[in-house]
Amino acid sequence: MHIHAKRLLTELGWIDNAVVVIENGRFSEVRRYTLEDSILKMRKVDMLLPALIDTHVHGGGGVDVMDATHEALNKLSVHLASRGVGAFLATTVTATPAAIDHALNNVAHSMKRGVDGATILGSYLEGPYFTEKYKGAHDADLFRELVPAELDHLIEVSEGTLKAVALAPEKENACQAITHLKARGVNVMLAHTEASYEQTIAAFDAGADGIVHCFNGMTGLHHREPGVVGAGLSDERAYVELIADGHHVHPAAMKICATCAQERLVLISDAMRAAGMPDGDYRLGELTVKMEQGVVRTETGGLAGSTLALFKGVKNMHTLVGLSLEDAVNRASLTPARMLGIEENYGSIALGKLANFIIVNDQMELTETWVEGSQVWST
Repeated sequence: MHIHAKRLLTELGWIDNAVVVIENGRFSEVRRYTLEDSILKMRKVDMLLPALIDTHVHGGGGVDVMDATHEALNKLSVHLASRGVGAFLATTVTATPAAIDHALNNVAHSMKRGVDGATILGSYLEGPYFTEKYKGAHDADLFRELVPAELDHLIEVSEGTLKAVALAPEKENACQAITHLKARGVNVMLAHTEASYEQTIAAFDAGADGIVHCFNGMTGLHHREPGVVGAGLSDERAYVELIADGHHVHPAAMKICATCAQERLVLISDAMRAAGMPDGDYRLGELTVKMEQGVVRTETGGLAGSTLALFKGVKNMHTLVGLSLEDAVNRASLTPARMLGIEENYGSIALGKLANFIIVNDQMELTETWVEGSQVWST
């Protein structure tokens, strides 16, 4: 299949008047249009961008990862494809050990079975290894201590598909747990924590990869105590997740985050089951939450996940923060691929990579999502 795009984004920047050729689900050619191409039958589009990678998403379209059924994950994969996502990590919330086991095992089985939309890359364990002060929408009664044998059990029950674990670095044995998880090939992110700057740096020294939804659920930046935010933004080893919906983080703080983290910035949705649904009451883990005008809150008024479409987050970084469109897209595609160590196949439009891409019109409206050379969603 040949596609002729007015504009095409690659790792090296934009190509105007470009051609991509797709064979066996991968990009076999990425080049400029030539006169010889005029005799070929080609699909013509306005803009071709890499499909997005949502490394932190709980649900959407009325379903949640914790539903722990293949049907729910399949529906979520299609919902995410409608938002420009070509691959994602299925993210859990704090729950009982049995519920977490069931959810992780279900992700593994759905990966084997396959889904109709965005590819499931694995699972992301958010909770129960947190502390209470910045618990957010997590049930503190279900928080647990870090025990290597339990972490090994989670990896086993996930059949090796557990890709990331979020934890609070001030918890007892946190650094040992980080080292243990990294030795097993699992990324570690820091979240829902009242850790100091020093504790956070110690976690990075132990191998932690970054911080979860920057500014939310953690100690903020103070000029005499930089906290988790200060550590994440200033330490060049740390990837920094950001929910760019304008509700979780003020656009000025979003700009600070983008300026400090630069290529370490990872845009996420942190979306939950209410994403794409009407206002009303929904379940998030063990909690009942309410969505009003697209914003989800707990009974006490705290934010409880988001309803953000990741492609909208990309556009927000471009229009509200002033990031170039190239940089904004890369923060939701190439950077997360690098964080997960999968950039050989994902994250950009390049020769030999999987043909995961989105088609966007001149009005910056998403019109199609393609995964491994097959269209999985269109308007």
